[in-house]
Amino acid sequence: MPTIKSHDGTELFCRRWGDGPPVLFAHGWAMSSQAWQWAMLLTTRAGFQAIAYDRRGHGRSDDPGRGYDYDSLADDLAAVIEEFDLRDTTLVGHSMGCAEIARYLSRYGDGRVARAVMVAPFLPYPLKTADNPDGIAELPALEAMRELWVTSFAGWLAQAAPPAFGAQASPELVAQTIRQMLACSLQAAIECNITGSQADMRAELARIVTPTLVLHGDADASCPLDLTGRKLPGLMANCRLKVYPGATHTLVVEQAAQMVGDILGFIGEAAVAKVA
Repeated sequence: MPTIKSHDGTELFCRRWGDGPPVLFAHGWAMSSQAWQWAMLLTTRAGFQAIAYDRRGHGRSDDPGRGYDYDSLADDLAAVIEEFDLRDTTLVGHSMGCAEIARYLSRYGDGRVARAVMVAPFLPYPLKTADNPDGIAELPALEAMRELWVTSFAGWLAQAAPPAFGAQASPELVAQTIRQMLACSLQAAIECNITGSQADMRAELARIVTPTLVLHGDADASCPLDLTGRKLPGLMANCRLKVYPGATHTLVVEQAAQMVGDILGFIGEAAVAKVA
């Protein structure tokens, strides 16, 4: 597996499978590129190139102890795109990865990107404030949760992961996800949560004109649909939403086949438009 060097020397672990038009996957908070393996395999079988990387401090990437702001994380995404000279790229993000994609598009433009897919996005503004009463959580509760992680991240995950999957998930899949998240640097987990929960991206999203598809489950307890994904088409000029009935925050693995089918269909729409 290759590694690439980002803007500040941080080594990022990458998976790059197959040939053809590129689809680049950005994983969710505390996860890694491992979460995308089902989707990557289905994507390559359909004749596409699938690329995923571990965010800094996550998985097998370097743990540099810095750079967990969205500008730096977008620069990491840009480094992957540039290293592999990706063009006409489809960017696919899950949860926090959607915000990294949004910051990349606002920071670098879409010269190398044809479209974006946001799966269960942690957007547009998670923090509950006076001017954002629909935020997911209030600052004191988030700070208390992060303090709990300092002494018992494993214990918190053991309680939080099963509800995130829902009652139908297999215990093996839940356990595998917890192991993946425990491989994340604790500092990275905390700093990325601070970045993600406090980033107000409402104005930024309104400037993005890249064709965007939002895929979101209506049983998502981590990023409730009405407070996150359903808001994006009203903020973004070229965005539409598809709701997965009964799907939770973990649809990237539990509904991987349907998700990839929708991603490839979204890509195919552009190909048909070009021919027409």
